[in-house]
Amino acid sequence: MNTEQEPGKARVALAHARPYLPVVAAILALLALWLGWSGWQQMQDDSRRATLEQGRDMAAQSTQRVLKGDLDKLVERLASDDVQAALAAGDLAAAGTALGEGWNGVQESSVFPPDLQHAYEGLPKTGFGRIAVLEAAVTEDKPVLWAIRADGKPAIALAAPARAGDTVAGIALVRLPLARATLGLQNATLPDDSYLALRQGSFTLFERGDASLSQGAERRAVPIMGTGLRVAAAVPAPVISPFGLGVLGSFIAALVLLLLGYILWRLPSRIGDLHVADDGTAPTLSQVLVDGPPPEEDAGKAQVAVRDAPKPAPVRIDRGIFRAYDIRGVVGQTLDTGVAELIGQSIGSLMQEKGLEDIVVGRDGRLSGPDLVEGLSRGLRKAGRNVIDIGMVPTPVVYFGAFHLKTGCCISVTGSHNPPDYNGFKIVVGGETLHGDAITDLHSRVAENRMHESLSPGGHSERDISEDYVQRIAEDVQIARPLKVVVDAGNGVAGDIGPRVLEAIGAEVIPLFCEIDGNFPNHHPDPSEPHNLKDLIDTVARFEADLGIAFDGDGDRLGVVTRDGQNIFADRLLMLFAADVLERNPGAVILFDVKCTGRLPGHILRHGGSPLMWKTGHSLVKAKMRETEAELAGEMSGHFFFGERWYGFDDGIYAAARLLEILATEQQTPSEVLNALPNGVSTPEIKVDAPDGDPHTFVERFVARSHFDGARLSTIDGLRVDWPDGWGLVRASNTTPVLVLRFDGDSEEALARIQQAFREQLLALDPELSLPF
Repeated sequence: MNTEQEPGKARVALAHARPYLPVVAAILALLALWLGWSGWQQMQDDSRRATLEQGRDMAAQSTQRVLKGDLDKLVERLASDDVQAALAAGDLAAAGTALGEGWNGVQESSVFPPDLQHAYEGLPKTGFGRIAVLEAAVTEDKPVLWAIRADGKPAIALAAPARAGDTVAGIALVRLPLARATLGLQNATLPDDSYLALRQGSFTLFERGDASLSQGAERRAVPIMGTGLRVAAAVPAPVISPFGLGVLGSFIAALVLLLLGYILWRLPSRIGDLHVADDGTAPTLSQVLVDGPPPEEDAGKAQVAVRDAPKPAPVRIDRGIFRAYDIRGVVGQTLDTGVAELIGQSIGSLMQEKGLEDIVVGRDGRLSGPDLVEGLSRGLRKAGRNVIDIGMVPTPVVYFGAFHLKTGCCISVTGSHNPPDYNGFKIVVGGETLHGDAITDLHSRVAENRMHESLSPGGHSERDISEDYVQRIAEDVQIARPLKVVVDAGNGVAGDIGPRVLEAIGAEVIPLFCEIDGNFPNHHPDPSEPHNLKDLIDTVARFEADLGIAFDGDGDRLGVVTRDGQNIFADRLLMLFAADVLERNPGAVILFDVKCTGRLPGHILRHGGSPLMWKTGHSLVKAKMRETEAELAGEMSGHFFFGERWYGFDDGIYAAARLLEILATEQQTPSEVLNALPNGVSTPEIKVDAPDGDPHTFVERFVARSHFDGARLSTIDGLRVDWPDGWGLVRASNTTPVLVLRFDGDSEEALARIQQAFREQLLALDPELSLPF
């Protein structure tokens, strides 16, 4: 081989490459500029973050000093001669006046009796936050500081036991302007494009900067020690470092690329003029550059003319299946594939008006489910909506799908806890569960033929999101120690995914009736009925499990039994959930339905929350949660709605995970923890066939004609009658033609007296009623 020819070949190759070297040099220069700009952006980002964190820490320290000074002053004022003299004399009003004298900016200074009865009498006008901070001072037996709402505005409240010697003579309360806690944030250095906020629980009391960053501010939150407050901070998402180079690496790489680009730019001038024979192999510009795809040829598809067809006559559909918060009927009588198609098209028409295109559809394990889903999907697609079928899954997984797949719309085809021949539809459109007038409007659209029909049908796809659901819960909940749990799904649709979730969070699961069977061969899947829990209680005892968990037919409700065979009703479970949520969210609204125990509001108040009673019904509760921004809600039937750390929909499986999370952190056994919850003597839900099959009319008559002396009446949902030692309730079921009754008393004697009072009033209205008490 002639080595003397090698330099010549190199020069020839360079000569061929010469036209492209400036292009390559320009590309390298652009890449260098990009890396340099990225390094500068990262440097600015780091500087902004450091400045914000410094301002946040200084704001937290400044606020802590001010508020600690206020708490110290409260202690000092309570020990003053004037206040002590008034406390010793039992003059709490004079003690409150003396407490606030000479204290600049004080908006209120009071001393309440230790039982706080006078403070409770002012509710709801005086506000639940005021009660919550007083209860916290009693519970913690020390001075406490909270942010509360008073006279429609946020304020700072201090409370402490007021002692005369060694005796607690009262509970002191001092209210100060919120500005006491915000001055540090107002003076903090805040860089551009950043955010700073003062928060308590889930409430933002004061904020500065770009409010669009508020959702991510908790990652940089720091507590204000000695208070329930914290300073949250946020900056925009960090600039992504190219190739992981960082600031210094980006600058160095930019310099190297600039130098290399300069060399390539100068290189052609150093290559001699060469005349290379064109042997037909040298690349040409047309060979180097690739043409883009040719323009698409006109397919010449003619537009199909659609002529108006005469509107069909209005369709008759049973009005009775459109209930207060869902659609429910008997398959073969009031429900079939054709009815499902009309309902689907009606829902699709509503979505079309709201500009919504995609909807998630899932079903429970009932035998009629596949046919109803087929009809429902056909109607939705007829209205031009795109259906995402996620198959046979619990109702909460369908709700989860609306969030996970970002549709905002979903339908669960389910009969819930009703008998096997029932089925129905739980509907979410635009993030809101349809109920009341919105359900009625679906019927009106069908009956009046106000239905949208698209020129082309919507799409249809299938997705499996069950593993996404399991992983989402497992990422949120992991139990601190193993617990052995028996899971009874009653052959409902939660039988597969329910045990998977609990195993994923660290529990040992013993399945019971977890084979999905729409005939429900072992027992009815309704954990609110105690007789349905007998097999679960026996299995927990046989395997010496820590706990028994029961799900209803579609997995959105939860039942719990202990190792010693106690059925822990849902209103007592709500006490446990509320105490846990309120540890992280002081002052939060906790919502419960009219069937819950009268001991629940006091329990919520003692843990620093704001109790609110509302109507029964999953749709109604979810709507009230959004209105009040409640962190937690529950119904006596076993529906639990977590706004904190979850999406706010009712989910029996997630509620079970949260329950195990709480129980696993306790030193006591799960049975000891659950049995220690406040309790009295109560009945489960009592269901009585309504006269003429119309429970609503009967309840209206009962409310109008009954009289209960010495009691407080509530007509939020039916009639609830509260005495000092217990209560009773009569309401109309919204899913079946029955009256729902429940009674609760501090003793067997009180319970019997209350039941007898209701019995007399009910039989006076209709002597033919069959009452099991």
